[in-house]
Amino acid sequence: MNKIENLSEFANKRYGQNFLKNDAIIKRIIQSIPNDNLKVAEIGPGLGDLTKELIVARNVTAFEVDKRLCEHLQTVFSDAIHTGTLNIQCGDVLKSWEDNLLLDENYHLVANLPYYIATNIILKALKDEHCQSILVMVQKEVAEKFSAQSGEKAFSGLSVLTQTVGFGELLFDVGAENFVPPPKVTSSILLIVKNRSENNQGFENFLKVAFKQPRKKLSKNLTAHYDKDKIETLLKRLEMNLTIRPHEAETSIYHHLYNELNKDNIDGRKQTTNQTTNQTTNQTSSRKKSKSRERNEQQSSK
Repeated sequence: MNKIENLSEFANKRYGQNFLKNDAIIKRIIQSIPNDNLKVAEIGPGLGDLTKELIVARNVTAFEVDKRLCEHLQTVFSDAIHTGTLNIQCGDVLKSWEDNLLLDENYHLVANLPYYIATNIILKALKDEHCQSILVMVQKEVAEKFSAQSGEKAFSGLSVLTQTVGFGELLFDVGAENFVPPPKVTSSILLIVKNRSENNQGFENFLKVAFKQPRKKLSKNLTAHYDKDKIETLLKRLEMNLTIRPHEAETSIYHHLYNELNKDNIDGRKQTTNQTTNQTTNQTSSRKKSKSRERNEQQSSK
């Protein structure tokens, strides 16, 4: 493989590049891919160290945004490209993700993701019905948020979205010393195995409200958009403590709350506002009618 001198200087901070240079970790990543014959979509192949191992047993489509690395990969993997084992797409992968489908066939996503774009990429993959699993290296904090279980402090809206379509697991950590240049944080390998896909922006928005202030009560967060009495009634019906924090409720609870609070596509707050507006209108109308009757009575007495 053509060697690039001084990787630290070559790495582009704009793209958050940190090159993994530990063959043992690369092998562990390869061994963690589900055992089947599906194609692999690799995002951010970088220098091609992981790509080199992937194409041994799989067809790979790699997406690289850095033009310098695209030219490097096209040179290094010219034989694999010629045989059709490897397809390199140069450009922004998010622009290639049209209609929530990255590839036109089932695939596994494998990537060493830049930290600044990791969450967005994973959310895209969760919605992509052709994506069967997600195996990515991300910042440890991000991996924990996607893989946490109810009751754990890291449990978040991202955990709920993961459990809605499958299950997530933090496989192992990767220290900064395994990269050039070394990042300032610990990385982790995250595996999400999907059994379905779902694209519900309304539910995502609901989770952002529910987890907006994690340390506060769930009911308190939800009252920013929904009627307080309705929320408390629902929690009591579900036999939930009214002081429950967002990380303590299970995924099924969030789905139930979302469905109940958004019946007829009208949230509790809006419904209450409409009711208040109608009551005010009726009261104003009654006062006007009363004053009109008073005036008529006075005129008749004259």
